[in-house]
Amino acid sequence: MACRVLTIGFALFYAAALFLFIVGTYGLFGQEKDPLSGVFLLPIGLPWIYLGHLMPDAVRPVLGAAAPAVNLALLMLICRARRNRR
Repeated sequence: MACRVLTIGFALFYAAALFLFIVGTYGLFGQEKDPLSGVFLLPIGLPWIYLGHLMPDAVRPVLGAAAPAVNLALLMLICRARRNRR
């Protein structure tokens, strides 16, 4: 149960951070464009964010937005493996 709650909580944080990134990047809903709108994606995307230094500049925003998805997938795999072990 705790693993499921943790996974859902992480997914909600990721969805909120991704929403703020999109709104700030494209200036949706009358917001000004903000270059720091992706700052909430950084901590939940660690350690995969560090791969951004190896990529070209055009790919970095996409990698920054997708890095937390890797952590979410790993968290789901760990929870599934733990559930199957029981």
